[in-house]
Amino acid sequence: MGTMVSYKAADKGKPRKRVRPFILATLLGVFVITLYAAIFHYLMHLEGRQFSWVSAIYWAITTMSTLGYGDVTFESDLGRLFSMVVLLTGVVFLLVLLPYFVITYMVTPWLDRRQHARTPRKVHPNLKDHVILVGTNAVTQAFIARAERSRTPAVLVVPDPIEAMKLHDLGIKVVVGPLDSALTYRNAGADRARLIASTLTDTENTNVAFTVRQVSGDVDIAVTAEKWASVDVLGLAGADHVLQLGSELGTEMAGRVLGATGHVRRIGRFGRTVIAETAARGTTLVGRTLGEAQDDISSCVRILAIMRKGRLRPLKQDQKITDNTVLILAGEDPDLEAFDTQFLVGHQSEAPVLILGGGRVGRAASRALTAEGVPNTIVEQIPGRVENSTGAVDGTAEYRVVHGDAADVRVLREAGLETASTVLVTPHDDDLNVYLTLYCRRLRPELQIVSRATYERNVATLYRAGADSVLSYATIGATDLWNHAGLSHRVLIAEGNELFLVPCPTSLVRRTVRNSEVHRRTGCHIVAVTDEDGTLSYDTERIPSSSVKLLLLGDRHAEQIFRETYLRLPRR
Repeated sequence: MGTMVSYKAADKGKPRKRVRPFILATLLGVFVITLYAAIFHYLMHLEGRQFSWVSAIYWAITTMSTLGYGDVTFESDLGRLFSMVVLLTGVVFLLVLLPYFVITYMVTPWLDRRQHARTPRKVHPNLKDHVILVGTNAVTQAFIARAERSRTPAVLVVPDPIEAMKLHDLGIKVVVGPLDSALTYRNAGADRARLIASTLTDTENTNVAFTVRQVSGDVDIAVTAEKWASVDVLGLAGADHVLQLGSELGTEMAGRVLGATGHVRRIGRFGRTVIAETAARGTTLVGRTLGEAQDDISSCVRILAIMRKGRLRPLKQDQKITDNTVLILAGEDPDLEAFDTQFLVGHQSEAPVLILGGGRVGRAASRALTAEGVPNTIVEQIPGRVENSTGAVDGTAEYRVVHGDAADVRVLREAGLETASTVLVTPHDDDLNVYLTLYCRRLRPELQIVSRATYERNVATLYRAGADSVLSYATIGATDLWNHAGLSHRVLIAEGNELFLVPCPTSLVRRTVRNSEVHRRTGCHIVAVTDEDGTLSYDTERIPSSSVKLLLLGDRHAEQIFRETYLRLPRR
């Protein structure tokens, strides 16, 4: 709760910090004038003249202020030299100190009051079903960007008025106020919101959840947690949904490893329809075209998309399925099980996986791989951060830990780089991840590399550095919170590409589902038509009416263009 306390303490200390220099400057001015008045008396005494203390102070002030009426002057050279010193001192006061104090104690507070007055303290009373976000980080930034594209009301609660003003100027709805005050959440309309999501530290999230519960006992609260031990505490504080981003990201990265088993892996659902992915390697689909594969599938499973090395490929009937192809499937649970039975060749052992970084993400990836029987090695620079495996029942190690710098080729070779099938790059630093991705790609060009990105803006850079697949901390967190809020459901296929539902525009009614014109104009693929609950209609080749929903596949830019082109949403 350091952010809340420090903000309040700093806010209380500002008047005191401003008054203290003003008092010191005033005392200094009184001291200088008194000193000059005393010297004036002494020098006039040397000239044989006498003046009162009022006259002495009068002379010092008029000389320092450069008024110089000339009614009281020195006749000696020493006195005139002293007059020049007093005059120069006054110039320094007038040109330096006086403007400084005017700006600091008059102009700046006035501007601050105007800026603070511009920053909203309360949302409109008619605003409802909005999402309240607490914390300005990569996750909330991604969520706000998604909310802007879909015109979903989202409000960001910020404790710092200056930061709130900057965000407000960027067009983001903000409410400024202390994060541990119930009044802040009342002003943000917490009792009318559909979700309050806090992505701060575990202790701050606990305080936020506990404070929000004073305002509303019904509003849905979602928070992030860094530690396993915090999950129960956050639940006791009032959180309904606790997202462990590190664990979630590590599990997702492990799932991107191309396994040789070919088992279907479920990644999301729309209504009763499950969205899944499967590696073609290890199945009898290798060597067939997409058209042949779809005709051979005996169950009600549809191939929605294909990927190679983390990138979407054209969904053409004559497209060959190769060893490194990943199929994106849609079907109900029994149908996906039937798909496994039909095409799975048999169990094959997986080559080892190298995990660079033993943080929360790296450890979660190791746990997920170990649970699937995939041998893996963690490279960690800090000794003791990751404990070595105690071994399985037969005494063999479930995973290994190698201590050292992942940028050292000797450490990588000791960890088994030459025999690894995949490298997972998991550190929190995007710059380091670009470095390690490029380094591993140069050492083994054929290696599969799955890299982590904290910010969405670094995803393209990681792909250029040689990553086959990139998963963003921000995207996974924002997608989870978005789906938990009950907004238009989304399934993350690959970083930058999502499946999402949109209302059917009237201009697309009676058009074919696989409409090349839509993709040409917007970059989005219409992959299916769904019912109101999101369940796919498998036997629909044309869009029947505007009452259905369309399942689209595309990135954020394509989605924005589709909404502007077909849903007539104005450009922001």
